[in-house]
Amino acid sequence: MKALVTGAGGQLATELLAAPPRGWTVEALSEVELDIRDLAAVRAAVTTSAPDVVLNAAAYTAVDKAESDSELAYAVNRDGAANLALAATQAGARFAHVSTDFVFDGAASRPYRPDDATGPLGVYGASKLAGETAVLEHAPQALILRTAWVYSPHGGNFLKTMLRLMAERGEVRVVADQVGTPTSATTLAAALWGLAVAGEIGLHHHTDAGVASWYDFAQAIGEDGHAAGLLAATPRVIPIRTEDYPTPARRPAYSVLDKTSTWEALGGPFPHWRAALREVLARMAATA
Repeated sequence: MKALVTGAGGQLATELLAAPPRGWTVEALSEVELDIRDLAAVRAAVTTSAPDVVLNAAAYTAVDKAESDSELAYAVNRDGAANLALAATQAGARFAHVSTDFVFDGAASRPYRPDDATGPLGVYGASKLAGETAVLEHAPQALILRTAWVYSPHGGNFLKTMLRLMAERGEVRVVADQVGTPTSATTLAAALWGLAVAGEIGLHHHTDAGVASWYDFAQAIGEDGHAAGLLAATPRVIPIRTEDYPTPARRPAYSVLDKTSTWEALGGPFPHWRAALREVLARMAATA
């Protein structure tokens, strides 16, 4: 069996390539090698690769920049996803696409289920929701996996930013009134592979287990980063409110995702986010 992965070099694609299922070969294309906004190029790439499944790990993820760059956000997150879904369908390949908790408005008081009403607060979330709609239009049997707060040793993410600031300053101020779940790109890749191999379709949710605020996440990074030897001392983490840290894009105050159906399909729950964090920090320390 063969998979074609887009977004090579990104957090998720890197982890997808690191641990493919037994018996699978994987071809990965970066945004330089394949501009998913170009339908002709996408069709040619999929035809040449002849995969059994296309895994779309490419996305425009600059949440704040999207507010002033909506054309590019939609071109990648909606049109690019549509191009891949159409090309995969025409080539007889299955299609799997990754989406986000930002499709919700954050007003819920319980974890969001896949069939809950959406209501994105900004351009990024709206462009990803438009991508979901476009994917299902062109590939009705597609798999769409929503996730949240993804981090890894690769690329730019909250974990790496916190480690850098903590090492430089010894103190960070972090929002404490936005709640969700940190997700290791490693476990996200495992979930996506598991669902794709099983032939699952439709909307699914996946994050690691548990709930945290950004403050909780930062506190854990400081404590466990010091324990792993990545920080010389445990930093001071100061909780602040969203209004104390204004950004161009509004974030959902609550974006915990209900993973029940996904975990049932995969045969059990995934690790708690803090256990997953420690595993990632251990990997980073081993290569530091």
